[in-house]
Amino acid sequence: MNEYFIEDKIGYQNYDYLEDLIDFSLAKLKQENITFTVILTDDKEIKELNKDYRNIDKVTDVISFALNDNLDVQMPINALGDIYISIPQMQRQAKEYSHSEKRELSFLVIHGLLHLLGYDHQTEVEEKAMFNLQREILNEKEITK
Repeated sequence: MNEYFIEDKIGYQNYDYLEDLIDFSLAKLKQENITFTVILTDDKEIKELNKDYRNIDKVTDVISFALNDNLDVQMPINALGDIYISIPQMQRQAKEYSHSEKRELSFLVIHGLLHLLGYDHQTEVEEKAMFNLQREILNEKEITK
């Protein structure tokens, strides 16, 4: 059984579709017995997190904090970590890319979740695999624009 939480720290409230998307993604990725949190926040908090943990003093769209990076421990429930998403940055990107907010937020949630599951985009090969999987999930859920 999977358990996740969506914490809306800024009162965005326009994310009722995320549970269905997350459930679909976890089933597609064959993930069981995991828990994680998606935190919807503002530019100020995500900029502070980016500076404190990545040494980058600017706003970003999504940051994932994996609790079990590089650990080879089997637990009955796998606590993956937290995904922070800046709603103002997401909204700017949605406009910039001519996407709906639903599409942009969905992309960021899936992107963060894949990071928690160990996916990365440090190399061209990794990036291609991760971004193809993100696109596949969004296309299957018909979240394209």
